[in-house]
Amino acid sequence: MDLGLKGKVAVVTASSRGLGRAIAEQLAAEGARLLLCSRDEQAICDAASQLQQQYGVQAEGLAVDLSSAEQIGWLVQQAADRYGTVDALVCNAGGPPSGSFLSLDEEAWERAVQTNLMSVVRLAKGFYPLMKEQGGRIVAIASSSVKVPIPGLVLSNTLRTGVIGLMKTLSTEWARDGILLNTVCPGRIMTDRLAELDGLKAAREQKTLAEIQREQAVEIPLGRYGEPQELAAVAAFLLSPKNSYMTGSVYHVDGGLVKAI
Repeated sequence: MDLGLKGKVAVVTASSRGLGRAIAEQLAAEGARLLLCSRDEQAICDAASQLQQQYGVQAEGLAVDLSSAEQIGWLVQQAADRYGTVDALVCNAGGPPSGSFLSLDEEAWERAVQTNLMSVVRLAKGFYPLMKEQGGRIVAIASSSVKVPIPGLVLSNTLRTGVIGLMKTLSTEWARDGILLNTVCPGRIMTDRLAELDGLKAAREQKTLAEIQREQAVEIPLGRYGEPQELAAVAAFLLSPKNSYMTGSVYHVDGGLVKAI
């Protein structure tokens, strides 16, 4: 299905790998022009070059630290200077460190707040002027923990929930401007981040990584981990003109893992 994204300008953060990269690739396959960012300049430039060559679209990569207000401001200015408007924005950032509540100090909390919550605040506020005239679509990537908190991930459990509150609020405030905002929550999607968490669990329980992944897969009704491309397909629709009436909602891409209604 043609999503109507050809020639549209999309900004995707944390897109050198994982879910951000998968979303960027899906948007490129639909013909969108891409502005990508990551903390790793070489990785994000390589990603942009690969997508440009594979799909024949304009794609640029910039090094941006999403925990920095100044660098997000610079990213917004780059988008304004290069494109003038932005049609789609993906607010994505790497997950904060694992740990129990008592094991995490205030510095860890502050870093996570800046990276995983304030980045969404700043991205939304910064890109609003580039969307308000023609409308736009914003998708934030959160986690299934917004419904069912995940043991050992108190930072993610707390801040991802804040993100969906923000997105819901803005979906009301910005509806008159034709800006639609939604949140996509991955369950157990096979990424480097998930492999890292599974590896930590395997070490704690003195099991192999394969054993842990088999045990986790049993809890998923579809019986397997998801692939990044499966989440990217959902995000691309929500970011496209084909999505004309869905805003302020939370979409779980989890194979049925979350049992809550």
